[in-house]
Amino acid sequence: MRRIHWCVLSLLLLIAAPVLALQPEEGEPPQEAETVENETEETEELTDRERAIRILESVPLIDGHNDVPWQYRQRVDNRLAEIDLAEDTTELDPPMHTDLNRLREGRVGGQFWSVYVSPSLEGAEATKAQLEQIDIARRLIASHADLSYVTTADELEEAFEEGHIASLLGMEGGHVLDNSLATLRTFYALGARYMTLTHWQNTDWADAATDDPEHGGLTGFGQAVIEEMNRIGMLVDLSHVAPSTMHDVLDVTETPVIFSHSSAMGVTPHPRNVPDDVLDRLPENGGIVMVTFVPSFVSEAVRQHGANRAAEQARLESLHIGDPEAVEAGMEAWDEDNPTPGATLSDVADHIDYIRDRIGVEYIGIGGDYDGITTVPEGLEDVSTYPDLFAELIRRGYEREELEKIAGQNLLRVFRANEAYKESEQGTTRPLDVRIDDFE
Repeated sequence: MRRIHWCVLSLLLLIAAPVLALQPEEGEPPQEAETVENETEETEELTDRERAIRILESVPLIDGHNDVPWQYRQRVDNRLAEIDLAEDTTELDPPMHTDLNRLREGRVGGQFWSVYVSPSLEGAEATKAQLEQIDIARRLIASHADLSYVTTADELEEAFEEGHIASLLGMEGGHVLDNSLATLRTFYALGARYMTLTHWQNTDWADAATDDPEHGGLTGFGQAVIEEMNRIGMLVDLSHVAPSTMHDVLDVTETPVIFSHSSAMGVTPHPRNVPDDVLDRLPENGGIVMVTFVPSFVSEAVRQHGANRAAEQARLESLHIGDPEAVEAGMEAWDEDNPTPGATLSDVADHIDYIRDRIGVEYIGIGGDYDGITTVPEGLEDVSTYPDLFAELIRRGYEREELEKIAGQNLLRVFRANEAYKESEQGTTRPLDVRIDDFE
């Protein structure tokens, strides 16, 4: 009997063991075996835009270029109180693309605010204007609790985790340096974290994409500018520069570069876009193209229409010298016969596809150029529409990890690489003490 009793007991223990193994230990919450399955089922019920929003709520969407500070200068002479970003700026004339509510709706986690200065200003006047634009941008950020002024990658991520829109400054146009590395260092100390080397005009040390070639790319002093930017940790922005300048910079820079608001020339051959032979060098450098939304940069139909319109304007001005009214009447007739085509959200996604297919998703970011452009693609009307772009990428088969990289992780990688170089043995060397005249 005793042997039968122990056999029965052993059998019961064998049956109970797997059940006991699944029980939580004391103080441990009960396991929910169906959590992953439940999450999958819940995700399947979401729309593509809702999926996009979930992604953008988990990683910061960092846009490379927004021209709101220039709007303050142009509209209200930098009088901060006269435009309130907490209000609906679509009510302004003309409407703006940006306000705080729409930034929130667009799930913007980090924004480089462009402190652009027109290249029509030169020398000390340009430098003064740069100080004014940094001032208005920093006052704007400080005046809104939703915005958080940051200068490092860690601060950016901390601000995002705290529910703020991390706000950084990006300079647009190296002419503001007035050919001084001391000025460069000062602007960095005031918060600028990237500098676009040129705007539409050449500087004294670098060729622009939309000006006649002058230097064949980067001059000797231009190389010194890049060396000093690397040393202090300032991102080198190659939007606006000529392909020759792009190549020269990639030859000398020690850190990854950015294109803060450019797209792919292989899709739309606009001179402001990035040529294939430059794209092909980015994996070695580690830099990124922050794909822009400028209609003529992303749509060949829009670009061709603009070229044809400019040609017609030149033709009429040649035919009607001294008769501006005839030129105006002729252009009105031409415009009526040739309506402007529109770019679309899908056009922008095509540029992202092209860069991903050519060099990889690791080298893509987003740089909308909102409030720096007068027209926008259909579907990307303002800063509230970023989730719609990511929803389109989801429909095109992009994985979550790829979308996280495009949204902000790629930019954070580049940012940290520049910071690491600054802290390295090379970065801690003494400031360069050279003048542009030393290279003549």
